[in-house]
Amino acid sequence: MVLLNKNFYLKDTVEVAQNLLGCVLCREFEGKIYKSVIVETEAYTQEDAACHAYRGITPRCEVMYRKGGVAYVYFIYGMHYCVNVVTEKQGRGCAVLIRAVEPLNYEAKTNGPARLCKALNITKELNGADLTSKTSPLWIEKSEKNDFEIVTSKRIGIKQNAEYPWRFYIKNNGWVSA
Repeated sequence: MVLLNKNFYLKDTVEVAQNLLGCVLCREFEGKIYKSVIVETEAYTQEDAACHAYRGITPRCEVMYRKGGVAYVYFIYGMHYCVNVVTEKQGRGCAVLIRAVEPLNYEAKTNGPARLCKALNITKELNGADLTSKTSPLWIEKSEKNDFEIVTSKRIGIKQNAEYPWRFYIKNNGWVSA
């Protein structure tokens, strides 16, 4: 497979959210590489009140303002991690939440952002990881499969701007969030 390069991530966040579907999230951990097809995403931009970058740069969301192509990992509810892909140019606080993946070479429940992070041991230590380098413990490879239909819907699990049609998933995929 081919690694996604920086240019892939420097585009409009909503476009990147759709283009990530079918790509393969790879996690190297304890000598093994775990591979998963990205089946569900949500877009967040700094103009969006539901985005962590909405109120400006804070220690929590500083990574979102870096040049696209790095991971933004954060902790929620005092018990779960979520992984995002930072998008657009440096200075813009934008990212795509990876909501669900389909495991390719391991068994686990991954239909939800917290479950996928738990299954792949994605923690705060991966915040800022370069997704464009195979020397990184976390990277994304280009999709070899694109014969699927993309469904667009409102975002879930948030209160502000939930109605934005910025959630994307692969139609009829059993790994998509409920």
